[in-house]
Amino acid sequence: MTLTPRLPRVVAFAASAKRPARTRFLVEAVAAELSRLRRIDLKVYDLIDAGPGLGVSRREDLTLPAARLVDAIENADALILGTPVYQGGYAGLFKHVFDFVDPAKLAGRPVVLTATGGGLRHSLVVEHSMRPLFGFFAAHVAPTSVYAGPDCIAHDAVTDPAMVGRIAAAASELSALIEVARAASAGAAA
Repeated sequence: MTLTPRLPRVVAFAASAKRPARTRFLVEAVAAELSRLRRIDLKVYDLIDAGPGLGVSRREDLTLPAARLVDAIENADALILGTPVYQGGYAGLFKHVFDFVDPAKLAGRPVVLTATGGGLRHSLVVEHSMRPLFGFFAAHVAPTSVYAGPDCIAHDAVTDPAMVGRIAAAASELSALIEVARAASAGAAA
């Protein structure tokens, strides 16, 4: 009997406090491109899915919806993460979600970083704030990140041709990182 390999579990998380949101659309665009490249088991979350239960200081005090979000992040094979940019930084609740994540669970995890903001001056948040955060977790962050300013996405469509290329590059890199992680996991199990 031949066992079919399990599809990679990919969690896309957008730190969006409302729906619809450009940040959620952006992480979904990267996920759609990834699913075009390979079969995946995809779950998409945003802050609304956690409900008001994130406003605690200890993981054991999280409400069930908030705990499920943290568990999904920890148990994913790969992550597509996005945050809106406020005052030159990632959303506070984006960071707060990761305050509950066990760093050992993200070590070696393939990750793509995305962000949305009100202008180009916010674009470096990915490189100066998000990338160091996931360096702390020892995640394998894809080299290409995706930042969308206000003119890049309109009516649930990517309007910037350069962004289409960045989404494709980020998804391709994430697919390759998933393959490397799967091979390393298979080698460790052998």
